[in-house]
Amino acid sequence: MPESPERNWCVKRLDDNGNVFVLRAGLSRGDAEELMAEYQARGHKQSYWVERMEL
Repeated sequence: MPESPERNWCVKRLDDNGNVFVLRAGLSRGDAEELMAEYQARGHKQSYWVERMEL
């Protein structure tokens, strides 16, 4: 039986004022990357990235 992917990834955002926010946590890396791409495709000027959460 294949192992389930680790769900310790999150999507973060940097806003115009330099504040960092976690948009969603507890994701697999693939899901986090898909969500980040969705946010980036919206065309906002904020920066989005995927980061592994410390356990």
